[in-house]
Amino acid sequence: MPTYRYLVSGRVQGVGYRYFALKCAEQLGVAGFVRNTPDGSVEVIGEGSEELLAEFEARLKEGPSFAHVERVERDALQKRGDSGFHIR
Repeated sequence: MPTYRYLVSGRVQGVGYRYFALKCAEQLGVAGFVRNTPDGSVEVIGEGSEELLAEFEARLKEGPSFAHVERVERDALQKRGDSGFHIR
């Protein structure tokens, strides 16, 4: 199962972005976690099928209504075996 790390930049902290990512992941069945980073971006780890992760990435690029996503960088990771999706 593919696993990706997404680094989301823009106005993504303080706008409900982590809860948005949690809701999207739960709807799609993506495992992993989301957390704020000290530099103001948001890190998302997602694990699932390629199709689900493609939809998940598309939603991450949209973000919630108060966010302004400027960039989403994606890097492949080793399979983690996460279960569920969590906010850290």
